[in-house]
Amino acid sequence: MRRDVFQAIADPTRRRIISMLAQQPLNLNAVAENFEVSRPAISKHIKILTECGLITIRQKGRERYCEAKLEKLTEVSHWVEQYRQFWEQKLDALETYLDSIQQPAVVNKAGKKKKRF
Repeated sequence: MRRDVFQAIADPTRRRIISMLAQQPLNLNAVAENFEVSRPAISKHIKILTECGLITIRQKGRERYCEAKLEKLTEVSHWVEQYRQFWEQKLDALETYLDSIQQPAVVNKAGKKKKRF
């Protein structure tokens, strides 16, 4: 079954595994040593990450090494970027509005304070 990359990053354990493997390839035991869950649980997370295409496993002698393939995260990056732009525009509009209502008061000819808009 081919899984979605969003499913892979939804779990904090899998995100930690991705971060570790982004630094260097590790064998399954080295990955499992960093968590307080069972080795089978880590193997399940590794399987999901492999199915999503975020890691590959290569055999080297008796050891199986996991290596990060972060290219698939560009899909996530593009999806997040559209919302970052959306919120940036909204916050810029809010800033403009707040600036407009906080302009200093101006004294008119009659000596009365009047807000500038």
